[in-house]
Amino acid sequence: MDTGLAGKGVLVTGGSGGIGSACVRAFAAEGARVAIHYRASRERAEELAREIGTAAVLQADLTDETHVERLFAEARDELGQIDVCAAVAGMWPRDDEPVWRLSLARWEEVLRANLTATFLTARGFLQEARRTGHGSLVLVGSTAGRFGEAGHADYASAKAAIQVGLLLSLKNEIVRIAPGGRVNAVAPGWTYSPMTRGELDEDVVERLTRTMALRKVALAEDVARAVVVLSSDELSGHVTGEVVTVAGGMEGRTLHY
Repeated sequence: MDTGLAGKGVLVTGGSGGIGSACVRAFAAEGARVAIHYRASRERAEELAREIGTAAVLQADLTDETHVERLFAEARDELGQIDVCAAVAGMWPRDDEPVWRLSLARWEEVLRANLTATFLTARGFLQEARRTGHGSLVLVGSTAGRFGEAGHADYASAKAAIQVGLLLSLKNEIVRIAPGGRVNAVAPGWTYSPMTRGELDEDVVERLTRTMALRKVALAEDVARAVVVLSSDELSGHVTGEVVTVAGGMEGRTLHY
């Protein structure tokens, strides 16, 4: 089925990461013109650009509003216009820290890297949508934002804010400036990616998947396909304000004993 994304300008934030790079490849496979954002992983971003045949590799710290403004200006110059933005960039702290010993410094760092970065990205994209009169934005949340995650209340809080309060506000705001503009979100569960490398050994996977109908960890490509579908006006033209959970039927309870 034709996604209608051929020739569209697409910005993927966090495009050098696991889910981000899968999104870049998926959009490129649909014929889109893709700008790859990275914060620190320049070599991975440039290698990916060579793989898909694009020169649009753009660096920015998404917690800095001047960087984000520059990112969107550069992406517009590279792509002509930005039709789609996949706001994938984020960070998950590896160390378990229950709230009673969670430092304010880590709390603020994690919220800034996830919620603030997504807000600034969304603001930049809505400014583009105001200019073009259309657009599709896909945010990336997490099942942690739905079920919580002990030891990571900071991350779970940021993702919950992204896929509920921010998402539902944005889907109503975008149509004021771009009739037909859409904002949706994808909420991945446990996914094989560089962010989870070293965390998903066989014993951990066996325990985690007890809460999932499909007893397997997602691949980054599983998430990327959902992002592409939501981005497409052909496939999801009447879908906005929705969260698609890509987590194998995860529930907040044990399904397998």
